[in-house]
Amino acid sequence: MTQLQRPYLLSRFLLAACALLAAAVPARADIVLLTDGSFFKVASYETDGEQAVLAFDRGGRMTLPIGRVERVIDDEVVPEPEPAAVAEVPPPAPVNLAFEDSQPVPPGPYGDLIYEMAKRHSLNPQVVAALVRQESSGNPRALSRKGARGLMQLMPATASRFGVRKAELYKPERNVEAGVRYLRFLADRFPNDLARILAAYNAGEGAVERYNGIPPYRETRDYVRRIFTNLGLAVADLPGVSAGGS
Repeated sequence: MTQLQRPYLLSRFLLAACALLAAAVPARADIVLLTDGSFFKVASYETDGEQAVLAFDRGGRMTLPIGRVERVIDDEVVPEPEPAAVAEVPPPAPVNLAFEDSQPVPPGPYGDLIYEMAKRHSLNPQVVAALVRQESSGNPRALSRKGARGLMQLMPATASRFGVRKAELYKPERNVEAGVRYLRFLADRFPNDLARILAAYNAGEGAVERYNGIPPYRETRDYVRRIFTNLGLAVADLPGVSAGGS
C-alpha cells in the first residue's frame, strides 16, 4: 500500500463507520395528535407563528393551524426491562388529591393564585404547584417548541376545551384556571391515581387508556417520575419508571 492510498482508504473506512453508526441510532420522531382524534407520526414538528409544520419521513410537509393540534409527544419508547425477582414492599401512601384547609399556600409569586384555583376545583394545591414547576418553572411567558404556553404549558386546543382562548394563555389567571380545570377533569377520569393523572396531562387521556397505565414514552415516564420526586413520593412502584431516570 502506498502513502497516497492510506488516507483514501482511511477516509472510506470513516465514512462507512459513520453510516453504520447513523443507522444504529434511531432518528427522533414525534406523534402529533389532532383535535379530531387523528394522529401522525412525523420526522419533525415545529411551529411558525400560529402554524404547525409537520415533516414526514418519506418526504412532504403539512402546515395546519396550531389550534388543530391537541398535543405532541416524543415518540421514544422505553424498552421493557427484564423481569427480576424483588422482595415485596408495602406501597407508598397515596398523595391526597383533594383540597384540605390544612394544605399550605405553595411558595412563589403565583402561590396564592395556585391555591385559590386548586381550592375552587377541590384539588391539592401542592400537586398543582409541582406540575407548574415541571411545566414552566413558574414562567408565565413560557413557550415550548410544540406550541404549549404559559404557566401550565397548555396547547391552545386543550385550553379551548375549558373555556380559555389562545390569546389568554399568557395571562396567569386564565392559564391556571384552564390547567386546573383540566386536572380536575383527569382526576375524575382516573380517581385516586396520581400517576395516571400526570401521565394523561402529558400524553393525553386517550394514551393512558390505550395502554391501561403510564404510556411507554420516555418523555411521559420521566415527566411522572420528576413530579413524584418533587412531591417527595416513591417512584419505585411505577411501571417502567425508575428513581434514577433514563
